[in-house]
Amino acid sequence: MTLPRIPHVVAGARRDGQSDRLSPVFDPSTGAIASQVPLANAADIEMVIADAAAAAPAWGQRSAQDRSRVMFRWRELCMAHADELARLISSEHGKVVSDARGELQRGLEVVEFATGIPHLMKGEFSDGVSRGIDMYSMRQPLGVTAAITPFNFPAMVPLWMLGPALACGNAVVLKPSERDPSTAVRLAELFVEAGGPPGVFNVLQGDADAVNALCTDPRVQAVSFVGSTPIARHVYETSARHGKRVQAMGGAKNHLVVLPDADLDMTVESLMGAAYGSAGERCMAISVAVVVGDATADALVARLADRVRALRVGDPRVDGNDMGPLVTAVHRDRIAGYIGAGVSEGASLVVDGRTHPATAESGFFLGGTLFDHVTANMSIYREEIFGPVLCVVRVQSAEEALTLCNEHQYGNGVAIFTRNGGAAREFAHRVQCGMVGINVPIPVPLAFYSFGGWKESAFGDHNQHGMDGVRFYTRTKTVTTRWPSGGADAASFSMPVLR
Repeated sequence: MTLPRIPHVVAGARRDGQSDRLSPVFDPSTGAIASQVPLANAADIEMVIADAAAAAPAWGQRSAQDRSRVMFRWRELCMAHADELARLISSEHGKVVSDARGELQRGLEVVEFATGIPHLMKGEFSDGVSRGIDMYSMRQPLGVTAAITPFNFPAMVPLWMLGPALACGNAVVLKPSERDPSTAVRLAELFVEAGGPPGVFNVLQGDADAVNALCTDPRVQAVSFVGSTPIARHVYETSARHGKRVQAMGGAKNHLVVLPDADLDMTVESLMGAAYGSAGERCMAISVAVVVGDATADALVARLADRVRALRVGDPRVDGNDMGPLVTAVHRDRIAGYIGAGVSEGASLVVDGRTHPATAESGFFLGGTLFDHVTANMSIYREEIFGPVLCVVRVQSAEEALTLCNEHQYGNGVAIFTRNGGAAREFAHRVQCGMVGINVPIPVPLAFYSFGGWKESAFGDHNQHGMDGVRFYTRTKTVTTRWPSGGADAASFSMPVLR
């Protein structure tokens, strides 16, 4: 049987390209290869970038209001096709369909924010800064930009980049993960259907060769990336060395601090969704619960254990399942290896996801795992697992909990659960992290704020979406004007001073 091929999108149309290198795309719920995606060669990369470079000037010269109308129609089309897109996400990634719908919604919120681009791109004006002289600034698009996105959010993360980049007047080359590349193709097709000019939103399917080309090609002015920290650092350093703007989001090890006065019912419900939703394949997943006091920890672990064992793991397209499979067999086996490492390092394995009945199925399934008595020297605490594994660390004070958060190499998101407003405020001010939740387990900002971490979780000066996104995808030009009304001034050989 000939497997379907997932194409590039160039000039508004599907293109197979010239490369004979193919990568399998699996159905994670069955383990079968569902399709193949071509991995771009040099000719394919040139075709995609050149087309974007040709389309960028005319799009950038259209009025911001005109671009806004296209963005609005695109959002409406994506909403009309939400069920199709959600099932497409689920079929290649493995997350349950309801979670895929939520991902799409959070991505489209940024597109909705970007429809206000006529207001967001307004510059400043100063009248009469000196005799007969006015000064004003304007924001202008960069040209061609690149979006390099991860497997875990095949719609949301691209839309976080595409919304502001396109609305600001740039052309975008999207390089999606080769593990779940189909959603990118449909988003590009819907953009053209909404009136977006062909070439303004292209899709380049590929692997490291495509990534490195986007980081080094002189026609690409900015690179936005989300993925692991080692690759984020490589993208940041390579792109910056080639004179590009870069926002590169890396790994995470998000902590949720539980104080003794926390509402345990709320905390358990929050931890279940935050640790095991999407099988833990989220950069904002909670993977560490830092619990103050043994009595609180005992009560929390006892409640969590029964809930984790009862997780409904199965086909993500079946209503009622809490978790689907992992994205690939390799990723599943990597997580199982971490579980084994946790046991050998001395952590208490309360619930072992490797023994869940779903693991007997043919897909890439793993149940939820819960560790207790984890310490800071263990690999399951230090390293990003990116799966359905929650580690409970016991401490004796809120100060000790804060220190753990601050000393960890990652600083993406963090949460604290407490009824004490003063303790929460102190924690929020002192914690070294980009996003903080107070009785909110996954503090992903809404579209009109910016998303981004600290420390090894992010590289670059700008966060994603919000006004940081507008700043990243535009450059400021400042104009000083004077209209002569009489004779010419005498030449001055000193630095001009406005009076």
